[in-house]
Amino acid sequence: MTSLAFTPPQRILMGPGPSDAPPSVLEAMSRRLVGHLDPSFVDMMEEIKSMLREVFLTKNEMTFPVSGTGSAGMEFCFVNLIEPGDEVVIGINGVFGIRMADVAERCGAKVTKVEAEWSRIIEPEQISEALKDKQPKLVAIVHAETSTGALTPVEKISKIVHEAGALLLLDTVTSLGGCPVRIDDWEVDAVYSGTQKCLSCPPGLAPVSLSERAMKAIKERQSSVQSWYLDVNLLANYWGEGARVYHHTAPISMN
Repeated sequence: MTSLAFTPPQRILMGPGPSDAPPSVLEAMSRRLVGHLDPSFVDMMEEIKSMLREVFLTKNEMTFPVSGTGSAGMEFCFVNLIEPGDEVVIGINGVFGIRMADVAERCGAKVTKVEAEWSRIIEPEQISEALKDKQPKLVAIVHAETSTGALTPVEKISKIVHEAGALLLLDTVTSLGGCPVRIDDWEVDAVYSGTQKCLSCPPGLAPVSLSERAMKAIKERQSSVQSWYLDVNLLANYWGEGARVYHHTAPISMN
């Protein structure tokens, strides 16, 4: 029986993702493998974290790529920050706001949905109104909604959220690398993205970053994180500072 290698057809990728990866990226992915605890790869991990801090415009220590696509980044943020019974407010103006609400509910959150017509942004006034009679642990919005392209203003919403004593979670899967994402300036507490859009890499990694406020909330949890694979307390032993401790086999070629 003859086995033929898959040869992808020539395409210019114009969909919502993945986007075309430049030849330099494809060439780098074709290089020989090393172990995920090899000293050379450990050195590269530090470079990766530094470069992600640069693109996120943050100094957050806990900034690294989760092994998985952007949806894994979404789940990473929710499973670490949310415990059953927590109140969460989620802005919904497209497909991925709906998905955030679904993920949060699966974590046991009590979700309040702040909705806008598709193609419209989530207005700061909508968030302010939703917080009048609630004290949620977390407010989550999509920065640039993939399904419509609507770019929601983060800075004003962030101020409203923090005045209410809540954490702010931001989806930047579409926006990171395509428009300014200022995590520290906007005081975003948790953010996730994906490699397959404006970063012009294949899908498979989800850059994330957590503020000190977010990490404090995670340390103060009363219950275990609902995912072993995505538990930042365990991942920090591999991606954090100091000696590396095995957690899972990282996708070497994607990093």
